[in-house]
Amino acid sequence: MASAAGTSGGNASLADPLLPSATKPVGAKGKYWEAADKEARRAAKESGGEDGRPLLFRTYKVKGALLHTYRALIFIRLIAVLLFFGWRIKHNNSDIMWFWTMSVVGDVWFGFSWLLNQLPKYNPVKTIPDIAALKRQYDLPDGTSSLPGIDVFVTTADPIDEPILYTMNCVLSILASDYPVDRYACYLSDDSGALIQYESFVETAKFSTLWVPFCRKHCIEPRAPETYFELEAPLYTGTAPEEFKNDYSSVHREYGEFKESLDSLSSAISKRSDVYNSMKTDQGDAKATWMANGTQWPGAWIDTTENHRKGHHASIVKVVLDHPTRGHNLGSQASTHSLNFTNTDVRIPMLVYISRGKSPSYDHNKKAGALNAQLRASGLLSNAQFIINFDCDHYINNSQALRAAICFMLDHREGDNTAFVQFPQRFDNVDPSDRYGNHNRVFFDGTMLALNGLQGPSYLGTGCMFRRIALYGIDPPHCRQDNIVVEASRFGSSILFLDSVSKAINQERSTIPPTLSETFLAEMETVVSASHDKESGWGKGVGYIYDIATEDIVTGFRIHGQGWRSMYCTMERDAFCGIAPINLTERLHQIVRWSGGSLEMFFSRNNPLIGGGRLRILQRVSYLNMTVYPVTSLFILLYALSPVMWLIPDEVYIQRPFTQYVVYLLVIILMIHIIGWLEIKWAGITWLDYWRNEQFFMIGSTSAYPTAVLHMVVNLLTKKGIHFRVTSKQTAADTNDKFADLYDMRWVPMLIPTVTVLIANVGAIGVAMGKTAVYMGAWTIAQKTHAALGLLFNVWIMVLLYPFALAIMGRWAKRPVILVVLLPVAFVIVCLVYVTVHILLGGIVAF
Repeated sequence: MASAAGTSGGNASLADPLLPSATKPVGAKGKYWEAADKEARRAAKESGGEDGRPLLFRTYKVKGALLHTYRALIFIRLIAVLLFFGWRIKHNNSDIMWFWTMSVVGDVWFGFSWLLNQLPKYNPVKTIPDIAALKRQYDLPDGTSSLPGIDVFVTTADPIDEPILYTMNCVLSILASDYPVDRYACYLSDDSGALIQYESFVETAKFSTLWVPFCRKHCIEPRAPETYFELEAPLYTGTAPEEFKNDYSSVHREYGEFKESLDSLSSAISKRSDVYNSMKTDQGDAKATWMANGTQWPGAWIDTTENHRKGHHASIVKVVLDHPTRGHNLGSQASTHSLNFTNTDVRIPMLVYISRGKSPSYDHNKKAGALNAQLRASGLLSNAQFIINFDCDHYINNSQALRAAICFMLDHREGDNTAFVQFPQRFDNVDPSDRYGNHNRVFFDGTMLALNGLQGPSYLGTGCMFRRIALYGIDPPHCRQDNIVVEASRFGSSILFLDSVSKAINQERSTIPPTLSETFLAEMETVVSASHDKESGWGKGVGYIYDIATEDIVTGFRIHGQGWRSMYCTMERDAFCGIAPINLTERLHQIVRWSGGSLEMFFSRNNPLIGGGRLRILQRVSYLNMTVYPVTSLFILLYALSPVMWLIPDEVYIQRPFTQYVVYLLVIILMIHIIGWLEIKWAGITWLDYWRNEQFFMIGSTSAYPTAVLHMVVNLLTKKGIHFRVTSKQTAADTNDKFADLYDMRWVPMLIPTVTVLIANVGAIGVAMGKTAVYMGAWTIAQKTHAALGLLFNVWIMVLLYPFALAIMGRWAKRPVILVVLLPVAFVIVCLVYVTVHILLGGIVAF
C-alpha cells in the first residue's frame, strides 16, 4: 500500500474528523452547489423529526445558473447533431460510398451513445452524511449504542495476485473502525482455500489486540497500519500526547514483527507439514498440509491432491475471534505489550474465516458465489441488518465511514426504501500524472452524482453497504406484500438459514450470535458448500447475480428493478482507499472484464430494455448506456484507421463538401468539451482528470473494448462466458521505484489494433508532409485547406494515444521529452521515404 496519496489526508485535523454540523460539510463549500433540503430541515426542526428520527444527511443541488446553462447546451448540441445527420444524408456524396454509409451509421451511434450518457446527468445531487446527528440520536449516555448491526465482507481469491499484506491491512482497518464493537463482525472469504491465508488471518487477529486499542486511544487516521506508518508526519489529535511517542514506537516495532511473521508463514507451514508427514505412514504418497494444532488442513494443500486443491476442497468456517461479549478466544496467543490502555476499549469485533467448499461438478460463480456464501454464513451467525463488502486491496481510510453509510439507511425520508449506499472508489498507488486514468473521477465524481439525482448510483463492486433483505430479493416497503413466505426452493434447504431469513424480514435480531456448538458450525459449513445454492434462487433473484462477469452492475440493476433506491455518500476525508492496476496491460484486462460483463448483461434476461419493472425511465437509460457503450469502440476504431487513405495517391474524401463536413464535426466535438467543462465545474474535478479520461477511452476503444465485443460474439455463438481473470496487484520487482509497474510493457494480442492505429497515424502524418513537399506548388487553396483539416484529425488521434506511446517506451518514458523528439523524427523519416519513392517512381515512369 502506498502512502503518498494519504499524506494530505493524514495532515488534516482528525480530532473530530467528520462531524458535518461542527464544520460546513463538503459540497457546501463548492461555489457551484447549494442546499436542496432547506424546507425538509425546517419542517423536521419544527416537528421534532418524523417517527422520532432526525434528518441524518444533507442534500445539495447544482446552482441554477450553472445547471440551466448545462441543460441548455445539451439541448442545443442535440439539435446540432440532428441537423448534422440531416445534412450528411442530404449531401450523400463521397468518393467511397460504402465507407460513407459506415461513417453515417457510426455517427448515428455516436449521437445515440452520447444521448444515453448525457440524459441521466440532468439533475446531479450530492448527499453528505450528518454523523453528529447520528451520534446524538443513537449513542447513549452510558457509552453504549443503539445503532444497528453490520456484517463486513472481505473477499480474496489468490494470495499471490492479491498479496496477503494488503488483505490483512484491509481487515485491520475494519477491526479498528469507529463503530460499536459489539454491533459489527468481519468475515473473510478466501477462495484459494490456502492455509497461509488462514494463518495470516490468525496472526492479524493477534496483532489487532494491540493495533485496535492504539487507534482508539490516539484517534489514528487512517487505520490501515501499512499506510499510516508510511505517512511522513502524521498530525496527532488524540488525548494523550505525552504517551503517543512511546506508543507509536512500540506499535511500529510490533507491526514490523507482524510483517516478518507473515513473510515466514510459507516456509513455516512447509516445514511443519514435512515433519508431520514424516511421522504419518498410513497416507501413502499423499503429502498433507498441516495446521499448527496438528490436524490436516481441509482446504488446498501445498502438494495438491484431488480433494485438496484450489477448486476442489471441503467447506471451511472458523470463528477466529468470538463475539466481544464472550471475549476473544486467542488466550495466551494475544499480543503482549506494556502499553497503557486503561481508559480505552480493548475489545475486538467478531472475526470469521470462510473458504467455501468447491467441486469440479459445480460452477463456483466467481466473486458473486463467494459473496453469497458469506451472506448465508453471516445470516446464521450474526444476521446483521446491514452488509458492506470490500475487495481485499481496499481499506477503510476514514474510521467514521460505517457510521456515514448508516446515516442514509436510518434517515426517515428515504432510509427505509434505500437498498444500498455506494461510496466513491479512491486509489493511493496511482502515479502522479494518472497516465491511464485510474482515478476515473469523471465517473466517480460526475456520473455517480448525476445518478444520485435519479434512483441512485449503480453498485460498483466494493465499498458499498447493503440492506440485507434487499440482497435477499425482498421488495421495498412501499410495494412489499404482507406475510412473506420464506421458501426452501428460493433460499436453500437449511432450516436454520430459512429461520434467519424470516427474522431478517421481520427485523427480529439478537445482538449476541448463537453458541458455537459443533452442530452449528457444521451447519455453517453446509451453507457455504459448492452445491448449496443449486436448484434455488441464489444468483438469480436472491443474493449477488450469477453468470455475468460483472456481478456488481447486474446485482444493482436487479435491486433497482424491484423499486429500491440507492444513495451516493460523499465525505471530506475519503471513506476508503485501494490499489489500482497502474500497469497498462493489467488495466486493460480489467477493462475487458468490466465491458465484457456489461455486454453479457445486455444479452441476458437482465437487459435494461426489458428487465426491472420498477425502474425509473432515466435510471433505465443509464443502465442501457452501461451495457452497450463498448460497441462505440468499433466505430472509433474504424475512424482511427481511416488515415491510411493518405497512402492513396489520389484525393479521397469521406464526405463532400469536405470543408463544411469538417467544420460541422469541429463544432459538434467542441460542444462536447464545453459541456464537459461545465461538468468539471459541478463535479469538482480537474482538466487533467477529464483529459486522462478522454485519452484512456481512446486507448480502450482500440484494444480492450473491441476485445470485449469479440468475446461477446464468441459467447453468443459458443455459449462460453467471459473468462474471469483476477487483476494482479503484485508490483514489479524493482523495490526502489514505487511506480515500476507503470514502465513494464507486457505485450498481449489486444494491443495489436492500438499499435496499428498508432503506426497508421504516424505514417499518415509523414505521408501528408511528403505530399505537401511534392505537391505544394500544384495544389489549389481548397486542396491545401482539405489537407490541413485532415492532418488535424491525425494529430488529434496522436495526442489521444500519447499515454500509449509512453507505455511502448517502457522505462524511457520517465523522460517524456524523448517521445517529443522521436515522433517528429519518425514523421520526417516517413516524409523522406515518401518523397524518395515518389521521385524514383516518377523517374521510372518518365524512363
